[in-house]
Amino acid sequence: MINVALIGAGNISRMHLEGYGRFPDRCKVTALADIDPGHAEQRKKEFPVLGDAKIYTSYQETLASGDLDLVDICTPPFCHAEIAVDSLNAGKHVIVEKPMAASLEECDAMIAAAERSETVLSVIAQNRFRGDVYKLKQTLDTGKIGKILHAQVDSFWWRGHSYYDLWWRGAWDKEGGGCTLNHAVHHIDMLGWMMGLPSEVCAIISNAAHDNAEVEDISVAVMRYPGGVHTAEGALAQVTSSVIHHGEEQQLVFQGEKARISFPWRVTAHLSQPNGFPAREQNEALIRELDDFYRALPGLPYSGHTAQIDNVLTAIETGGKPLIGGQDGRLTLELITAIYKAGIERRTAELPVRKDDVYYTTAGIARNAPRFYQKTASVQDLSGEIKT
Repeated sequence: MINVALIGAGNISRMHLEGYGRFPDRCKVTALADIDPGHAEQRKKEFPVLGDAKIYTSYQETLASGDLDLVDICTPPFCHAEIAVDSLNAGKHVIVEKPMAASLEECDAMIAAAERSETVLSVIAQNRFRGDVYKLKQTLDTGKIGKILHAQVDSFWWRGHSYYDLWWRGAWDKEGGGCTLNHAVHHIDMLGWMMGLPSEVCAIISNAAHDNAEVEDISVAVMRYPGGVHTAEGALAQVTSSVIHHGEEQQLVFQGEKARISFPWRVTAHLSQPNGFPAREQNEALIRELDDFYRALPGLPYSGHTAQIDNVLTAIETGGKPLIGGQDGRLTLELITAIYKAGIERRTAELPVRKDDVYYTTAGIARNAPRFYQKTASVQDLSGEIKT
């Protein structure tokens, strides 16, 4: 039985508690910590999985409380690294919500602590455990569409003005950034998983609709790739990160040499006329091949947070590695860091980000980041449902 401590009882903790509740024979949530004990008490009323879990007001008390195997961090991003490093140094396995941390320096400290203690470190990227995303990745890996020439990532979300009234949101020193870091992280993670690290990034970041936040509410980035097994040299990806898009349409589109595939799933494969224009008929044979391959792939037994929790529990039980480890979370943050650097300095940022780069550290990012507006409200809690 794996004993779990959950740190942070905010809205996202619900997803984690639902996941642990699916595996009562494998894990038990024995502790719940939050700086507001009222949040923790509310979660105990909502989730039977908490049972007789003890409530604490600090993670330090939780670590000292007794027999723990796994620490699950659901706090705001600015304290992810501190809690994770202390937990890993204490010999505990760690799951940490996205984004992994507020800087690459913090990511590296977390990875080093996991390596020293020989413990599991996993960063939440629940969309990799969606059946349609998993199948898209498997289809890309076959190379059936030829090398990727272009990727389009639309991470379109919508958040009302009051969203940034929550005490930790909308401030560089607590949230670590805006929509690029905290919303598009999902899609940027998928892009990094499928295409790897680009060689350079250019970007613009802006705040168009939230005058109660320091951080950006939209960014547009273009990435150039050096070429690889499935990526053509000079391939581009365009990434739009937003919390100002009504409708919240979201997609990843990959244009290959032979065909286009996407999430949500769709296939197109043009054939050329002698003059170079697309023929009236498409490559129906390739379309059928791709569609048949995609649809024949087996589904996943679980999805989202529950699936990732299952994967981490299995890694702990078997002494193996989770599907999403510290380096995966770091790669995603490296892409985001490059977008911020390019957008803030208004010039092309090269990758990888070096350790002597000012944007490698949390302090460096905070010192250089623009304050689009002054944060005007700071409330302890907001009512309503969340979407992930």
